Amino acid sequence: MSVSYQLPDGATMAFDQPASALDIAERISKKLAKQALAAKVDGKLIDVYLPIDDGATVEIITRDTDDGLELIRHDAAHVMAEAVQELFPGTQVTIGPTIENGFYYDFYREDSFTPEDLKAIEKRMMEIVRRNEDIRREVWDRDEAVSFFLKEGEEFKAEIIRDLPADQEVSLYRQGDFIDLCRGPHLPSTSKLGDGFKLMKVAGAYWRGDASKAQLQRIYGTAWRDKKELNAYLKQLEEAEKRDHRKLAKEMGLFHIQQEAVGSMFWHPKGWRMRKNLENYIRGKMEKGGYQEVATPQMMDRILWEKSGHWDKYGDDMFTVCTHDHREMAVKPMNCPGHVQIFNQGIKSYRDLPIRLGEFTTLFRNEAHGALHGLMRARSFSQDDAHIFCTEGQINEETAGFITMLREVYKDFGFESFRIKFSDRPEKRAGADETWDKAEGALREAVESLGLECELNPGEGAFYGPKLEFVLRDAIGRDWQCGTLQVDFVLPERLDAEYVAEDGSRQRPVMLHRAVLGSLERFLGILIESTAGHLPLWLAPVPVAICTITNAADDYARSVKERLEAAGIPAELDLRNEKIGFKVREHSRAKVPQIWVIGEKEADEQLVAIRTLGSQATDTTSLDAAVTALANATRLPI
Repeated sequence: MSVSYQLPDGATMAFDQPASALDIAERISKKLAKQALAAKVDGKLIDVYLPIDDGATVEIITRDTDDGLELIRHDAAHVMAEAVQELFPGTQVTIGPTIENGFYYDFYREDSFTPEDLKAIEKRMMEIVRRNEDIRREVWDRDEAVSFFLKEGEEFKAEIIRDLPADQEVSLYRQGDFIDLCRGPHLPSTSKLGDGFKLMKVAGAYWRGDASKAQLQRIYGTAWRDKKELNAYLKQLEEAEKRDHRKLAKEMGLFHIQQEAVGSMFWHPKGWRMRKNLENYIRGKMEKGGYQEVATPQMMDRILWEKSGHWDKYGDDMFTVCTHDHREMAVKPMNCPGHVQIFNQGIKSYRDLPIRLGEFTTLFRNEAHGALHGLMRARSFSQDDAHIFCTEGQINEETAGFITMLREVYKDFGFESFRIKFSDRPEKRAGADETWDKAEGALREAVESLGLECELNPGEGAFYGPKLEFVLRDAIGRDWQCGTLQVDFVLPERLDAEYVAEDGSRQRPVMLHRAVLGSLERFLGILIESTAGHLPLWLAPVPVAICTITNAADDYARSVKERLEAAGIPAELDLRNEKIGFKVREHSRAKVPQIWVIGEKEADEQLVAIRTLGSQATDTTSLDAAVTALANATRLPI
């Protein structure tokens, strides 16, 4: 008997009998065998010791791959569960998936976990890693598995097994004396986990997310390839905490949130000025790009949302109102159906296309309370939302125009580069497969014609069409998805949009959904954190504070403020009877970009002493020159 396997580099490897990935790795090199964590066989991850069928394509997974990191996080959850049961007998383990940057496991236990408990669990996890316990897969009879877990007092695991589809085998993994239900795959042994993990916090959860069921305790952890990566991540978290936009917003006097309007901002004068500056900036870019601004109703009948398909997809996340005449109205979570209604007014010709409609009105989404996070995740927000109605032949050109604008905008904010994800059809979607084939093909052709590099983001498209997602990296290395471009053949069909083609026939337009910043509020949150509050002068809520050293300079300081206001520059006037050092520290803490210090000498000679945020130096110049320079620096870069 002879079996052979295809390797990623195109080479083949033959064996006398079915081999495991570990056998293949050892044939390549002892070093690779030592590094092997799992295998990807014909695109599917399996355990490194399992035999592989003849003719398969095999890739060895090591810890320096994304799949390897995912396995590390997966096994960290299982090692944590073993540690918990060793330290706290009688604790039931439920479900423990990987998440971004780490993992969690939900436990049922009468007593609450304490910070000291987390330290003890983490210490025991390190002991389990040093034990180097083999991790092996076993397939059990369903009834035997249920009986085993019930005998162990694991009622939740027994319930999961009972609920598995009848044709699904019951896969358990034995890790030392610890046995857990899991589809796998896993690392070959606990020592492969390494020491790059840390337990972070305990939170509440409900069994299967149902508040009527048992309350659980969720222990969160983070896991990385090694201690160096872990420490870098913890440093990033520490820096992120310092830069938290909610903390900085309080120091800068931008907005506040309170229980009577959870998920919405109370914008203060400074914050609203900043927010309007951003809106006016992107409005100017859109006007320059040929967009026409419109406004659509805040509430529209449920019937329209059902027809568009949004009700089926987002109904649970919409706020609704029942009118006196018993009509159910939805507060709009997005603008697209309204823009189609505007397009549908009057006959449109192919000569009218493309038509670009933009809108900044507030949107409302009933986000889960636990997901809310200041500006980053809110229930009311605005977008630089626009929709382009065009022909199929115009998709490439419109995509190119959009990306040109996007590059300019991101560069204005200091983001010199971005990544692009290509998100294709989701499992739950509207439209026939043929329509999706056409939409994905059109977007792919546009991407290729522009020479753009994209990474595939499978199944993450909008329910009506594929999309490009534009991802920025901030100053401390975090990624943020902001801009989007979506190709939609579905909504024009569902909402009966059409134009008269050159041959006189009625055709459906293509609808491009696009945003550069996305949510204006969220983008501001990202920008505040990325810059640590050191915003560009044109965006800063207060570009300059005028601070006097002595009361003898008060009149001159007032005249300086008048000069600035006449030039359209907002300014704060600080005439308090405080030491200048105190004033400078206070305005610096509020992240005012420039502080103009004025004493008797400056008043006598019509000067200002300028101190720039983040610098200890002072630059003395004439008032005329200072006002001119600041006026130029605060002009919107449109």
